[in-house]
Amino acid sequence: MKIKLLLAATVACVLGFSSCSNESVKTIPVYGWQGEGEEATEASIQSDFKKWKDHGLVGMCYNAGGFNVEKHTRAAKIAHATGLEYHAWIPAMLKGDADSTWYAVNRKGESAYTVQAYVPYYKCMCPNNPDVINYLVTEYSKIAEIPEVDFIHLDYIRYVDVILARGLWDKYGLVMNEEYPTADYCYCDKCVADFKAESGIDIKSVEDPSTCEEWKQFRYNRITSLVNKIAAAVHAKGKKVSAAVFPGPDSYAKKLVRQEWNKWDIDAFFPMNYNDFYLEPASWVGEITKEEVASVNGKKPVYSGLFICRDWQNKANIKDPEGHGLIPSEIGEAVRGSIEAGAAGVALFIPANMTDEHWAEFDKAIQVKP
Repeated sequence: MKIKLLLAATVACVLGFSSCSNESVKTIPVYGWQGEGEEATEASIQSDFKKWKDHGLVGMCYNAGGFNVEKHTRAAKIAHATGLEYHAWIPAMLKGDADSTWYAVNRKGESAYTVQAYVPYYKCMCPNNPDVINYLVTEYSKIAEIPEVDFIHLDYIRYVDVILARGLWDKYGLVMNEEYPTADYCYCDKCVADFKAESGIDIKSVEDPSTCEEWKQFRYNRITSLVNKIAAAVHAKGKKVSAAVFPGPDSYAKKLVRQEWNKWDIDAFFPMNYNDFYLEPASWVGEITKEEVASVNGKKPVYSGLFICRDWQNKANIKDPEGHGLIPSEIGEAVRGSIEAGAAGVALFIPANMTDEHWAEFDKAIQVKP
């Protein structure tokens, strides 16, 4: 009987059954960004998390509805029960119902509360407003108090895109080869006064503010200061902080959304290396990841964010670039390029968009050869 059992176990290993292959085949760390649908239940979340863990995910950046303590508690408990790390993914600067004085003001003098750039939901708050800072520090701290939350995951921790990624220009009928007043923030009274006190420059008297390096740095610093205050509060709760950031930071993040994220006091970076948004091939993912890893001197983990095309067989007919992304045949190149460039792992936006064909290529790509 022992011989038969030993033979059966050996055959199982040869065939690659998980009980044996999990011990011999190592995979790179994989995370997923996923928002909770209105119809989500405990059972559906459990099912999704288990499926994604079976495909190699080690953690979820999960949007359970902003600062909703109850929903994040439910999802975080399910994640831990499934063996997944939980990053409470919550956008920072977007808020539709705050006090009207909390909002950023563009170069034309328009408040984002009343006039939005690009899309109506871009009601972005000012990162230099003390009330905004206090609100965000307080709310993120509440989420960090949930026992099963491992990380606070910051998103939209930035200014409005003063320049859109190249792949989005046609969608909005724009040519953005310079900074335009409508999307250039923030010129509220406090920002203007604080900048003048700090630099001696009245930014409203500068003919072309986009040429003023001190003004750029001032705004990089406002975002960095906000992030670091949130991070200090979360760290004080014994939790960590990660963030979804634009690629770079020098090549894109600073220029497009004022994120000098390599100076942030957080624990992990998830750059959104969505190549189609920049009209770049899959090979670009590895190239930009190299810059990102170098920007933090390899001292903090960088997880390369990959944008997945769900309807990949129809991609050529999809006009909206936000329906584009990596097709199955590109997955391997994007994953390998990221890891070879020094990334600690990759992150999928979104795992729900992964088709069977995607998973087949992905499962092979994340294996680490001995």
